[in-house]
Amino acid sequence: MKGFGTTGESTKSAVGGGIRTSKKHGLGAFIFLILTASLWAESPLIEIVDTTAFIQIGADGFPSLSPRQQALTYWLNHSAIATDPIIYDQLSRFGLRQKRILEAVVSNKAKVNPVIYGRVLDFTKLFWANKGNHNETTAQKFMPKFTPNELKRALGEAGREDLVPEVDALAPSLFDAEFEPTIIARSPGSGKDIIQASPNNLYFGVTLADLKNFSEHYSLDSRIAKEGGKVVEQVYRAGTPDGKVPPGLYAQYLKKANESLEKARQYAEPAQARVISDLIRYYQTGEYKDRIRFEADWVQDNEPVDFVSGFIGMDRDVRGVKGTSQSFVAIRDQNESNVVGMIAANAQYFEDRAPWDARYKRQDVTPPIANAVETTIETGDFHVATMGASLPNEDQIRAKYGLKSFLFFDEAPGMTGAVAFAGFYEFAATRDVADRDRKYRTVAERLMAIMHEVIGHGSGKLSPKLTREPGFYLKEYFSAMEEARADLMALWNAFDPKLKELGLVSSEEVSKAMYDIAALQMLVQLRYIPNGDTIEDNRERARQLIAQYIMDKTGAIAMEDHNGKTYVYVKDYGKMREGVGMLLTELMRIKAEGDYDAIKALTEKYGVHFDPKLRDQVVERFRKGGTSFIYFAGINPDLTAQFDGAGNVTKVNINFSHNYVKQQLSYSAMYPEPLANARGSEPRP
Repeated sequence: MKGFGTTGESTKSAVGGGIRTSKKHGLGAFIFLILTASLWAESPLIEIVDTTAFIQIGADGFPSLSPRQQALTYWLNHSAIATDPIIYDQLSRFGLRQKRILEAVVSNKAKVNPVIYGRVLDFTKLFWANKGNHNETTAQKFMPKFTPNELKRALGEAGREDLVPEVDALAPSLFDAEFEPTIIARSPGSGKDIIQASPNNLYFGVTLADLKNFSEHYSLDSRIAKEGGKVVEQVYRAGTPDGKVPPGLYAQYLKKANESLEKARQYAEPAQARVISDLIRYYQTGEYKDRIRFEADWVQDNEPVDFVSGFIGMDRDVRGVKGTSQSFVAIRDQNESNVVGMIAANAQYFEDRAPWDARYKRQDVTPPIANAVETTIETGDFHVATMGASLPNEDQIRAKYGLKSFLFFDEAPGMTGAVAFAGFYEFAATRDVADRDRKYRTVAERLMAIMHEVIGHGSGKLSPKLTREPGFYLKEYFSAMEEARADLMALWNAFDPKLKELGLVSSEEVSKAMYDIAALQMLVQLRYIPNGDTIEDNRERARQLIAQYIMDKTGAIAMEDHNGKTYVYVKDYGKMREGVGMLLTELMRIKAEGDYDAIKALTEKYGVHFDPKLRDQVVERFRKGGTSFIYFAGINPDLTAQFDGAGNVTKVNINFSHNYVKQQLSYSAMYPEPLANARGSEPRP
């Protein structure tokens, strides 16, 4: 085996990766257009700060919407902005206070010493991009390049002497690298409590032992805390206008969101208006029954303008139970959605051919609503590197009504322009692999994303003995397991003749490229983890679990060194598919039966630990190849509206200003000071 070439991998890709840009390419002729799309598309890259690239998100389909749909989009966007502050508080009890003092400096450029201002500005951009001062992917803390005294000076020059005492109060959280160095620790070491080792704000003053016999009524949408020595749920809710349901945590943000949702409802079609009414009610009460009603109506609604809003993401919770606030507004691309729909329409076909036991196969698969979309806004715990999303999370809703999948890759060819790499070859083991990667990577990643979301997450049937969602049983290992299971479902079907019959693959070279990418990810993804020897991100755990398991069990994947460089490659595609089937079968059994001990053993053995020397080698190879940035942040389009005397929207304009600072400050301006919550001053028990 000989290594080949000098440069790096494209992006944080595979499922859950890929960068969406403003360069649009239709999917109507899926294969041919992908294969001829220029790898040097116009770059959407706006700027680079440290190791983060800021990308302009495109929404080319917005002008083609009707005036009514544009007005709907405008108010849905405002609702998404309204809930954005929540994630800063969910990720850290210091987050909103940190945000406040940083923005006080950044909003006064003319008054502050330019050298100090530049340092604070760069840090603030990274802070916004990660919704706090812990990296979005690694959960590890990043440090400012200014001192506490320089921040105090900047606040004074900005005319905000009132905030100077906050610098001392927040000093450990901002300037001490050893203070809360990570906000998530799923594998903190022997004898350590995973909740106490993960100082995000989803729990407060409680330990894992405190929750052993605690019954949660508000599983997704509450913070668990101790009040007067008693464990309680602090519910996220706005409260009802009649006062029968009192306001709860994040009431000011949810009330503001509901105000925009009320206006959006006026422009929605009847079925979608009912969905919006459901969401308003859920945000008022936080009740499980109201959430289920909303999700059941939402998953059956399929409008050209769609949205996601709620406490959805469970990756930030080490228990895999609590949801973080996420929002996006999407415009369907019908040409590309037609292609995605081919897979959705054959969901039962793929279910029938899954390798797992017949007990876990569904016989009544409802074809999911699956659309390729572009977004007009992304806020909260939603990241520009997301290539696909499938919702809702509840298996009971999926089993009865199906699921809804969003694919965000309709503009993906521009990602190569964003990264601007010189070749594909640094990590390819042979020229054949490199050439196949260069020719088929885009179509392979897209096809992987479609099958991951559409036939991966929605597949399988649970054992009747499970009375709760599988995450309740599989706890901190559930999310990584489910990501791996969805990936494996895509890989299992990569060589199925149905794909060629549908015109989605031109040859087995596409399928081999999918396998090449899956094998290589365990190596190249190490560049996202700058410190330590433990993987915390669930998507990265899933990728390593797959490759390491197949390597160990079948030998179909090999890892070899040549001239000081490590290469990972597929030795035998047939054997790799056998390994895919073995692991997929076991993961489906684990999910269906809620087998915590089995998923813990698998994940800890194959998905968690890595050699930091190997990581350092990977980072250096990327650096020498000219790929100096490894994280991405999105700049949303800006929508502005004109109104008549009655307050009705008469016109909506979309702008691509590329001005991240102005945009983020405008979002904060939705709320008067003090934005920060006084609870953030409490010491962690």
